[in-house]
Amino acid sequence: MTTGGRAKIHLLPGDVVSRIAAGEVVERPAAVVKELVENSLDAGARSVTVDVQDGGLRLIRVADDGEGMSREDAPLAFERHATSKLRSDRDLWSIRTMGFRGEALPSIASVSRVRVATATGSTGVGTQFEVHAGKIGTLSDAPPVRGTSIEVADLFYNQPARKKFLKSVPTEFSHISRVMQQAALAWSTVHFRLTHNGQEVLHCPAAISDRDRIGQLFPRTFLGHSVAVEAAMPTAKLSGWAIDPVHATSSRTPQELFVNRRPVRHTGVFHAIAEGYGSFLPKGHQPLFVLFLDVDADRVDVNVHPTKREVRFSENERIHELVRRAVRQALGGPDNVSRPPGAGFGGAGAAAPSSRPFQPAASTIDGGPVQQGSTEARAEEAPQLAFVSEAAEPYVTAPSQDVLPLGQLNRTFLVAQIGGDLAVIDQHTAHERVLFERLVRRWSERGIQSQPLLIPEPIELSQPEAALLERYRDDLGRLGLELEPFGASAVLLRAVPVGIGTLDPGRLIPDLLDDLNQWERASSLEDRVRPVLASVACHGAVRSGRSMNLPEIKALIEDWIAAGSVTTCPHGRRTSFRLSTEDLEKMFGRAGW
Repeated sequence: MTTGGRAKIHLLPGDVVSRIAAGEVVERPAAVVKELVENSLDAGARSVTVDVQDGGLRLIRVADDGEGMSREDAPLAFERHATSKLRSDRDLWSIRTMGFRGEALPSIASVSRVRVATATGSTGVGTQFEVHAGKIGTLSDAPPVRGTSIEVADLFYNQPARKKFLKSVPTEFSHISRVMQQAALAWSTVHFRLTHNGQEVLHCPAAISDRDRIGQLFPRTFLGHSVAVEAAMPTAKLSGWAIDPVHATSSRTPQELFVNRRPVRHTGVFHAIAEGYGSFLPKGHQPLFVLFLDVDADRVDVNVHPTKREVRFSENERIHELVRRAVRQALGGPDNVSRPPGAGFGGAGAAAPSSRPFQPAASTIDGGPVQQGSTEARAEEAPQLAFVSEAAEPYVTAPSQDVLPLGQLNRTFLVAQIGGDLAVIDQHTAHERVLFERLVRRWSERGIQSQPLLIPEPIELSQPEAALLERYRDDLGRLGLELEPFGASAVLLRAVPVGIGTLDPGRLIPDLLDDLNQWERASSLEDRVRPVLASVACHGAVRSGRSMNLPEIKALIEDWIAAGSVTTCPHGRRTSFRLSTEDLEKMFGRAGW
């Protein structure tokens, strides 16, 4: 297209093109380190040393003992789209190297002063040369030391606008440290070393396993409080470690995911990890993990982003399920996530079996006939709501571990011998976990049947709250909660799930409203259902302050063991503390006698 005979479209000069391309790859000094270290790893290096001055702005030197480059290849490496890692476009669908675009070195050289020394070890002399603003200088001889050393000086010296937007030296160096930490995690058998202004900051000798490398980089408490995660399918394998929920905190360090040894951020995998933790994780606490996902090269696309931060899977749903299941099983939780038959949340079908009560008497903790009364007067008396009598049925097969109940502490904690261990168990959180797993199992298998209240309970609400409950009334009904409008802004609670005992509607309904407020943001059906069932389980569980006799204690603990001995309730509070015989022998000085 022309205007008045003058062309409006023209080709940009080569140096401008190079700087634009550099902007995609070289965002900051850490990006230079990442690209150079990845080149070293692709060259088969067993040792990589990175020296940095002034946060990488003055100097970045990366030296390795890899295969090096010949005199013919070395200058070609600084030509755009020159690479030894691809031969045709078909290779893009089966990438097995860290780098492959052929953009890193020319992009770096276009915005800095570069000096290269390299040797293959197969010849008696190496090669060295300089590159200034993308222009290669004269090649000369260098010592025949196998490997490559690349110095990048005065980064962005010819792009003052880009340099102006960099952060402080400590901040830029912190990004470099993170790059090196991730490289060390991904490649445990490689020796990594990092110095800043002459001071050693990171030193990771070659380790014999990923676990040993994690121990070099993170406090011992992480591995000490983590569980191994392992799973596989024909086209992918997952391994690594994830924090025990009891020891999770609000910190997000570490949250490291590696796909084919490449550090990535993948929303789908992170969501799968979160779903794997599910209700095990306390509210406000974060899952901590270092996970390695190896996927067949032809089933993962790493050519999504110029800096290779993102990947795309051809089997996205299968990868998601692999990760979710692996985390769930590693944490010791039952895997009940399949959608029940029928439409909506609950589906149709016969009622799932009720669990056995903790004692065979008429008044029970988790179901059966009870009398109305006030929990304010006596915590151990049966509470506010009366239920239609339901026959109790067997819960599950008897657990293999012997349970010897010893008593109750402060009408809150149950003390028992489980196998050879001494266990102290929070009666409320353990029962809450039992009820929750029971409800989830029923929902996933055949749906949740309701248990009608003899006397429906009215609850006063604001008009917006009443409208929210009315909006989701049918969905709640499929979860065993039957509500109906009662006046302008009140509801009647008519039924609750079978097997749930004590409930206080005045406390349950506000929690349900909080859960429902999150439904619009929930990314899956399970994300909607599990919080509601967790609230129901919490309000149906035996409270602290309720006296329990030995048969009740034994029955509750056996049910908790049958539910997986999960160490947290659905809201993340701890359920138990156990000491092994070995722990006790050490505490009392009997070990070694």
